[in-house]
Amino acid sequence: MEKIKENKMGTMPINRLILTMSLPMMASMLIQSLYNIVDSVFVAQINEDALTAVSLAFPVQNLMIAVMIGAGVGMNALLSRQLGEGKEKESSVTAANGVFLGFAHYLVFLILGLTMVNFFFKSQTSNVQILGYGNEYLTIIMCLSIGQFIQITYERLLQSTGQTLYTMYTQGLGAIINIILDPIMIFGWFGFPAMGVAGAAYATVIGQVVAAVLAIYYQEKKNKELMIDYKGLKPSWSVIKEIYRVGVPSMVMTSITSVTTFALNMILAGFSSTAIAVYGIYFKLQTFVFMPVFGLCNGMIPILSYNFGARKRDRMVKIIKYTILYAVGIMMFGLFLFQTFPYQLLGMFNASEEMIEIGIPALRIISLSFIFAGFGIINGTVFQAFGRGMMSLSVSVLRQLVVLMPVAYFLSLTGKLNIIWWAFPVSELFSALLCAVFLRYIFKKYINILPMEEEYN
Repeated sequence: MEKIKENKMGTMPINRLILTMSLPMMASMLIQSLYNIVDSVFVAQINEDALTAVSLAFPVQNLMIAVMIGAGVGMNALLSRQLGEGKEKESSVTAANGVFLGFAHYLVFLILGLTMVNFFFKSQTSNVQILGYGNEYLTIIMCLSIGQFIQITYERLLQSTGQTLYTMYTQGLGAIINIILDPIMIFGWFGFPAMGVAGAAYATVIGQVVAAVLAIYYQEKKNKELMIDYKGLKPSWSVIKEIYRVGVPSMVMTSITSVTTFALNMILAGFSSTAIAVYGIYFKLQTFVFMPVFGLCNGMIPILSYNFGARKRDRMVKIIKYTILYAVGIMMFGLFLFQTFPYQLLGMFNASEEMIEIGIPALRIISLSFIFAGFGIINGTVFQAFGRGMMSLSVSVLRQLVVLMPVAYFLSLTGKLNIIWWAFPVSELFSALLCAVFLRYIFKKYINILPMEEEYN
């Protein structure tokens, strides 16, 4: 019987394949990290209330990202598995339903953006200026978020067949446009009207729309391995159920970050507002370290899902080993930066003397968690690739809600601010140990039962 020509994910040497798939995603994630910091720097130039309003919008923006990424993870895992099994017709149906969900999710947030934004901000502050900035910013972000939903959906379609270079172009272009338009639209450069926080919001959605258009172009013109039958663009509840089965845990995991951030801010508020600011700065800075690891995960999940579908044991083992090694290496580099240059990192945000005093020990203590975090992040993605999203969810819930928040609270009872930061390394150590237990189960259940192959990749 003639052997069917395989996708590169089933044939290319593992190390080269991981680098080929992941490096573009890691580069685009770094650009996204740069945007997050630059955006905050520009908004802060308006005034502190504007920065506060944009910061208060974070939970909702994070929830939107959680829904988009979660659905993308579920779709991507299912698509890659179907492609690995040679099920072209089924993969086309899955892709069409992914697009359908992208539009459906946007409509939900459009309705929320038109009805709930004012209530959301009033539940957090009574400052009239912050309310004005917040309503203006978040309404635009939510109601015009169609570009972001479509962009992420089509980028996941490209990733499912290993076309990660194109996703680097789309994400990179969107972020660069954002960065360029921010000062122009916020401060009114080159004849544009000065729109303040509204300008920051419009810069964001314009970048997303441009990236979405480019992603659609690449999918339709360049991705020959995955064709979408738009005439059949109607919901298949069995496919949607499978997408959500893997994707919902990812949605919840990402959403938990909003809950954790809110709770930690409440704990830190008992010490000083500067402590909250320091935690906010850490959150921005850590994206430089974590985003490349997330990019590695995005590149790895279609490879692992594909080879799981193709039942290639040796390749799966090597994929897991290599990605763990790369992730740990990235996190160790981040640890070095935080331990060696905390003063310089805080100085990027014009930190006051009090912020420096609180921030240096905070960055050094929290960054110790990096030692364990890379292992945990990769394993969470491995569980999703094998369709065990609940494992990832349980690790995230236990780490953040059962360990991090309670430990931080009990440490706060000592009355010493610097002690609270130790909750981060403690929670990540717990997560790493739990992931090791789950990974052993994955090997026993799905990998070790497959026959060995003679492989030299």
